[in-house]
Amino acid sequence: MDHFQAFVLRKEADKVQGSVEILSMDQLPDGDVTVKVEYTGVNYKDGLASLTNGGIVNRYPFIPGIDLAGVVVSSEHSKFKAGDQVICTGYGLGSSHYGGFSRYTRLSGEWLVHLPEGLSLREAMGIGTAGFTAAESIERLIRNGLTPSSGPVLVTGASGGVGSMAINMLSKLGYEVTASTGKHKEYQKWLKQLGAAHVVTREDIQVTSKGVLGSEQWAAVIDPVGGPGLTGLLKSIRYGGGVALSGLTGGTQFDNTVYPFILRGVQLLGIDSVLCPMDLRIQLWNSIAHEWKPDIVLEMGLTEKRLEDLVEVLPAILNGEAVGRTIIHLDDRAEKS
Repeated sequence: MDHFQAFVLRKEADKVQGSVEILSMDQLPDGDVTVKVEYTGVNYKDGLASLTNGGIVNRYPFIPGIDLAGVVVSSEHSKFKAGDQVICTGYGLGSSHYGGFSRYTRLSGEWLVHLPEGLSLREAMGIGTAGFTAAESIERLIRNGLTPSSGPVLVTGASGGVGSMAINMLSKLGYEVTASTGKHKEYQKWLKQLGAAHVVTREDIQVTSKGVLGSEQWAAVIDPVGGPGLTGLLKSIRYGGGVALSGLTGGTQFDNTVYPFILRGVQLLGIDSVLCPMDLRIQLWNSIAHEWKPDIVLEMGLTEKRLEDLVEVLPAILNGEAVGRTIIHLDDRAEKS
């Protein structure tokens, strides 16, 4: 395993470009566990990392990829040994520390989770950061009091990774799900196969009321989109309900008043999968591997690519063209014994 392939970002003349390169083990960063990566996922944050002013990476050369699943090659960490199958999502992976777009990586064992029974390495990255974020969103809403009898749950950005995973998980748990997407016509049938009871357009969920509140429509919302649309969503939450906000594909800013919060007790719940506490992280992965497992997305919603395909895949996810989850399958083509 002297040499291996990795997708490396380099900055030249104030422009960032990425390509597959051949690296050696001594080019990996410090860490107490070395992992042979089998699969990694492609996320919106990875797309941002590939941009010159994406705000994710600040040093070059750099290997992006904010999640990975693989096998431990060597370990100085007490909880892991060679041969263990592991998952890593979040922490500094792919942002401040070399990430998963590499056949081998070296990182902190404190970031790793043992692959739970019920999941393969491929399935783990089919779920990946997107599915983990969806599960964390659902868990927070349940802690906020959401039950299947509370009423309909809206999922925005429904055709994307977080959205599609959330629909599948919620429907398995008995919730009535409405899916909102800008790709209504193309993916209505698919979203209903995932478990959505209703599929609507972005325009359908816009609240046009000029008052401080709209009609009470949703028991909860899972929103990986953010942006100006959040203003209307908060106006339309039922009393005591909540919005689990995890993304910014729709923008970073929105306007609102205090009224949804002080008149209806609405909760705006920020979802951060990067520094999610390890005990909750392990709990969620075990739930995902069993009763929350998004079987339909894993069967129908995965697109498998290779490292060299990232030059096309990363711009596509930034342009909103990604549907479901795209995973990268690593291989041994560059290894030399």
